[in-house]
Amino acid sequence: MTLQLSWLPPPRSLNLPPGEVHVWRAALDLEPAALESAQATLAAEERDRAARFHSARDRQRFIAARANLRAILARYLHREPAQFEFVTSPSGKPELAPGGEAYGLRFNVSHAQGLALYAITRHHPIGVDLERVRLDFAWEEIAERFFAPGELAALRSVPAALQCEAFFHGWARKEAFVKATGEGLSLPLDRFEVSLIPGEPARLLRTAGDPLEASRWRIQELEPAPGYVGAVAARAQEWALKLWTTDH
Repeated sequence: MTLQLSWLPPPRSLNLPPGEVHVWRAALDLEPAALESAQATLAAEERDRAARFHSARDRQRFIAARANLRAILARYLHREPAQFEFVTSPSGKPELAPGGEAYGLRFNVSHAQGLALYAITRHHPIGVDLERVRLDFAWEEIAERFFAPGELAALRSVPAALQCEAFFHGWARKEAFVKATGEGLSLPLDRFEVSLIPGEPARLLRTAGDPLEASRWRIQELEPAPGYVGAVAARAQEWALKLWTTDH
């Protein structure tokens, strides 16, 4: 399958075969008129959640993130953005209410500051993560606390000038994998290892307990925008990645 690595406007007619993963990029800082239109597509529960944010910027970005998700999923469901419902899985992840075109559709969302990524696929567990690279972040302390021993050794082998970026690549890959499993905080981050050395392909290297589990997954590095890193993980080896952007 051909790997598409450029962020492109989506085609007018959008299909999602089982062998594809689509990742969408969208901005969250909207003009007032666009924000008002976005809020009109939300369900009452989503509007209530938005109202609980103390920060106006956080509230507006939540509204934009949910409205973008609805607009994106609507293209696959062939429905209007306000005309479908979400349910919560036993692990706490939002899912589409079952029925009709929703059959088999899986999605995951991540956002950092004013940018969001949405990963969509069919049938396979999927996770996506977006990180803003920050030199003022206590990344060394976080790595010592949460990285597996092999990841720490790999991080220390990287030239000092590249270690911060390597940490964020590794962190995004780990978060994408955890989100795909649906286990959340119940899955210790040091119980599995990902690649993080700059220039090496993104990979799940090993998991504790099952030596074959890593071979069932594929992680793909993403380059969402300058200053950001990202990753998408799916429990399948053979899938084609397509990258869509709403910035057009």
